[in-house]
Amino acid sequence: MPSPLVAFYNWLHTHEGRKILRYSTVSAVSALVSVIVLAIVYGALHLWSEVPSTVFANVVAAFPSYWLNRMWAWGKHGRSHLLKEVAPFWIMAAAGIAFSIVGASLARHLAIKYQLSHLETTVLVVFANIASFGVFWVLKLLVFNRMFRIELQEFDEHLTVEEHDELAHKAEREEGTAVSP
Repeated sequence: MPSPLVAFYNWLHTHEGRKILRYSTVSAVSALVSVIVLAIVYGALHLWSEVPSTVFANVVAAFPSYWLNRMWAWGKHGRSHLLKEVAPFWIMAAAGIAFSIVGASLARHLAIKYQLSHLETTVLVVFANIASFGVFWVLKLLVFNRMFRIELQEFDEHLTVEEHDELAHKAEREEGTAVSP
């Protein structure tokens, strides 16, 4: 019986595993973009209070999230479909932003109650934003997987082409190292 790490490694090399890994990577990138923007507009520049800063940071992060999920995680190309892709994505993004507003409001309340410094409040607001991302992660995975769903054969072809390219590049590298001048 293979160890759990070997089983996990093998699963990551399946089509479903690659898709989930890509979605997870996009989520991490999106969360990082949001945290950086939030730290700049709220923490460093003091442009707005906690809630508007959180909303702005999450809206900014939604753009790379949509593009990366669509193109890289789900392998969709060409024009986006307004009703099947764009609208559901922004509805989910708005739900996530609404939840992050609750987190930012709670952070603001705690900062006032405990008389936190701006730096401490910034850390609390960023933490609340990350927690909001975490709560919606699984829900978004389920919804986006269905939203960007393409026929399994089409997705298999997309990943099979990538796998073929990877094998071709590997063979070229091996051939290049095996040939000596």
